[in-house]
Amino acid sequence: MADIKSLDDLKSVVGDAPVAEAAVTREPVRDSLGRSYATGKRKDAVARVWIKPGSGKVTVNGKPMDEYFARPVLQMILRQPFTVANVTGQFDVMATVAGGGLSGQAGAVKHGISKALQLYEPSLRAALKAAGFLTRDSRVVERKKYGKAKARRSFQFSKR
Repeated sequence: MADIKSLDDLKSVVGDAPVAEAAVTREPVRDSLGRSYATGKRKDAVARVWIKPGSGKVTVNGKPMDEYFARPVLQMILRQPFTVANVTGQFDVMATVAGGGLSGQAGAVKHGISKALQLYEPSLRAALKAAGFLTRDSRVVERKKYGKAKARRSFQFSKR
């Protein structure tokens, strides 16, 4: 086996085959209108999210965020990616979300916002990834099994 200490040593062993550089530089992904798009998921909810530079207005299914997500906890969940990335009030969000309940939908929009932010500005990826916002929460409801009352609960036992 050859003793490889640098990129030039590797190229001399591999030859003309393309060699991947260690540091990957990410390019911003934006459409013709200057927006970034991402899909967020949580439980059964799926959110389509577009972000663009603006005043911090968040619209979910055509309604303002505080009208669609009335509970303050859900509004806080939607603001988390912006506070972690230190870009509060700099982006407008337009999201459509379907499926699941309000809590799952809030998580889906949060996931979508995080992914769209790192696509719009790749330098924000480190902070969002460290906070765990780019990872899809894969926990879903367990299916019901036959011979059981629910997924795991048995029917009531009767001795007589």
